[in-house]
Amino acid sequence: MTANSSFWNRSDLPTLACDPFYTSPSGLDALKPGTVLRSRPAQVSFFGRIRHRATSVQLMYRSTDSHGQAEAAVTTVVIPRGKDPATCPVLSYQCAIDAVAPRCFPSYALRHGAELVGASVQAELLFITAALKQGWAVSIPDHEGLNGLWGAPYEAGFRALDGLRAAVGHPELGLAADSPMALWGYSGGGLASGWAAEAAAAHAPELDIVGAVLGSPVVDPESVARRLNASPWAGLAALMIASLVHVFPEAKRIVDDHATDDGKALLGEIEGMSTGAAIRRFRNFDIADFVDISFEDLFALPELRHVFEVTRLGQQVPTMPILLIQGVHDKIVDVVDVDKLAQTYVDGGAAVSYHRDPLAEHLLLYPVRVPISLRWLRGRLANTDRPNSRHSWPALLDTRTYFGLANLVVAAASQIVS
Repeated sequence: MTANSSFWNRSDLPTLACDPFYTSPSGLDALKPGTVLRSRPAQVSFFGRIRHRATSVQLMYRSTDSHGQAEAAVTTVVIPRGKDPATCPVLSYQCAIDAVAPRCFPSYALRHGAELVGASVQAELLFITAALKQGWAVSIPDHEGLNGLWGAPYEAGFRALDGLRAAVGHPELGLAADSPMALWGYSGGGLASGWAAEAAAAHAPELDIVGAVLGSPVVDPESVARRLNASPWAGLAALMIASLVHVFPEAKRIVDDHATDDGKALLGEIEGMSTGAAIRRFRNFDIADFVDISFEDLFALPELRHVFEVTRLGQQVPTMPILLIQGVHDKIVDVVDVDKLAQTYVDGGAAVSYHRDPLAEHLLLYPVRVPISLRWLRGRLANTDRPNSRHSWPALLDTRTYFGLANLVVAAASQIVS
């Protein structure tokens, strides 16, 4: 092994299971959501190896799960250099975690010394850095919670909102409670941002959330499961199923009653995998091969129908303006699902901007939508934009995309600690 490969493959951090910071304290029911339980400084780093100049702190705080029970959650708050925190808008950035393994959570993956766990979360520090260059403080919650519950309804949103409460309520950070705030995420992070946008009015009405960017959100878990089954992306559907078994007792009963021994073993195996590892391991896997009933009979079970119904975005209409971004040729999230969500929000009275990109697919849109998102967020946080719009000019044919991507690289380079 070369010195260079050793550099990239080593891990100097304890896993979350061995780190006492993540131990949930007792007595959470008596505390208000967003109450900070403990804090510590944290060195944020590109891909776990290249130190970032920004000041960052990790907060454990009281939040709420999808069953209304008090729980502990963690966020990493990053403050831009050279800015008075009291004047900073605050952005909650929801990473595209997707995996259920703790080593893929942002509070681990973004710290110096973390193992290289794939591009999904760690590459997003580039996007977060671009937000910091705007002068915004950024809260990066572990929106799947301490147990990696991807796809659970509402609770990812609660963790994002309570993470904002914790950030502005922690005196050492110096952020103002009345700061304008925004939400931003892509794919699984878009789903979490969607739940936060839908829950904000009821769960955290005191927060001044002026906009939310939902990039290719996983609107409909049933649609995604059908679309990805027996495809090269089948591992994403398997990750979602492995998570929902822990959220819904009825989903666990279906596994207990209908999954084969091989199917149960595979679900246990996937819980320790990163997103990339799951995609490789379960490429082209067919759910029907691991249950004792047909695919359609499985999806027709009343218990599963209930799970899919309550995990679909569109349960509530957001009260803040929304930017939806979706590629027409997306192989993971169907553009038809995002079209329906946009119409649901519009019919409910929401101010919706929709970039429906005719050339992009899911992975390509992942980076190229960043300049679009930043422009829209700047307008919302400065209250100078026109929040109702719909356009389909391809991001790949917009010169601003390339200037924006170049600025990402420049911003990242300027934040490297030499």
